[in-house]
Amino acid sequence: MDFTRLDCLEPHCLAPMLYSANSSLPMQTTQAVRKPEGHGPAMVHSADNAVGRSALRKASMRLLPLIGAGYCIAYMDRVNVSFAALQMNRQLNFSATVFGLGAGLFFLSYAACEIPSNLLLVRFGARRWLARIMVTWGLLSMGMILVRTPVEFYVMRLLLGAAEAGFFPGVIFYLMQWFPASQRARAVSRFYIAAPLSSTVMGVVAGWLMHQDGRMHLAGWQWLLLAEGLPAVMMSAVFLLGLPDSPETARWLTDAEREWILRKLREESEAHGKRHGLADAFSDGRVWLLGGFYFCVLLAWYAYAFSAPALVQQVTRLSTAAVGFIIAGLGVVGALAMLGNGWDSDRRGERFWHIVTPLLLMAAGYVAVGLSVSPLIVLPALVLVIGGTMATQGPVWTIPAEFLQGKSAAAGVATINMIGILGGFVGPYWMGVSKDATGTLQRGLLTIAAPVLLAAALIAILWQRWPPGRLALRADSR
Repeated sequence: MDFTRLDCLEPHCLAPMLYSANSSLPMQTTQAVRKPEGHGPAMVHSADNAVGRSALRKASMRLLPLIGAGYCIAYMDRVNVSFAALQMNRQLNFSATVFGLGAGLFFLSYAACEIPSNLLLVRFGARRWLARIMVTWGLLSMGMILVRTPVEFYVMRLLLGAAEAGFFPGVIFYLMQWFPASQRARAVSRFYIAAPLSSTVMGVVAGWLMHQDGRMHLAGWQWLLLAEGLPAVMMSAVFLLGLPDSPETARWLTDAEREWILRKLREESEAHGKRHGLADAFSDGRVWLLGGFYFCVLLAWYAYAFSAPALVQQVTRLSTAAVGFIIAGLGVVGALAMLGNGWDSDRRGERFWHIVTPLLLMAAGYVAVGLSVSPLIVLPALVLVIGGTMATQGPVWTIPAEFLQGKSAAAGVATINMIGILGGFVGPYWMGVSKDATGTLQRGLLTIAAPVLLAAALIAILWQRWPPGRLALRADSR
């Protein structure tokens, strides 16, 4: 027997050959010796995939519910004045313009503090900085019950915006440190689902809280602001104790899982030649195009969000509690649209049409709302508005991570959101002016179709200049 031809000299390989040599059976009937299973490239790749699935499953389960709960509270504290206005405007003699200006001022201070806040998150870590943001805005949100004059309303909204600044872009940057590009739209959608679901929660509880009018000498709108500000203070402690700053500090990851996440993100960075410096974020045309896109989307969204309760009550003539349940139902639609579109975008590996198609549906919804006062038309049109808005969020927030990393990613995401959040000032203020000028919300909402179509045009320009495959420019082209 020629032992030099053996692939393996281990006993489990030699035994069959020795048996054949000493048996009466012909040697040619002996089966070829195989290597033990589990050493081939396919098995190594399968094991690596199993480690990756485990790492991403743990990150999703541990991080996204916590972050989503925090953003749900943030969003409620940001727009709960839309429900409070049903009583507050009448009791404090606020005109639609006064309310619209105050609602919008939140976004000016938010935008002004956004980039510094995101850079401080990088400096101090997500755990401490996000907890600090939450406790500050929670206390200020509860302090809104002391407002009596337009000036006080303006000041408190400015302070609330400064306090909350950086939470959303900070979370987007944070998720970029955990999820590879192929998983990012789903991750963003699962966290951002808190926005439409916050409308559901707020709609369900707002009617009951507003009916506490007079209890303990507080108006119903004061009970609403007080009750929805307290959870932020409580949740800050949960963030401080339960949120790891990065995969390196996550105790619930194994060493193999931690290394898999870091390796995947490192490979993406090296393959795409991502930019790292602060100046890179501010000089990249894609950042400003995405900022313009987001400005248009948030202008439209907050024009709707701060008008929705009054609009629904105007066309349906229902009670505050019934209006709350309708808003809650619309929030569920938005959540489903966000999850479904984000999942399909990742599954297909396609972003452009998963952004543009919802925008076109949004525009159609605003046109329908603007031209009708019938609830049979307005309510289905609002489904298009909220569904289209929420459906864009997952796919669009995967784009910055394609060409930015490190401090440039923190600054770039904050810049995009800073430009976009200014639309949150323009939208509500425009609706207030339009309402005082025309006596109805419909005309103002009709005009909102224009910025939505502009947002679609900006995404088309982005894809034309940096089509898929060139959106993340190679390092050698820098």
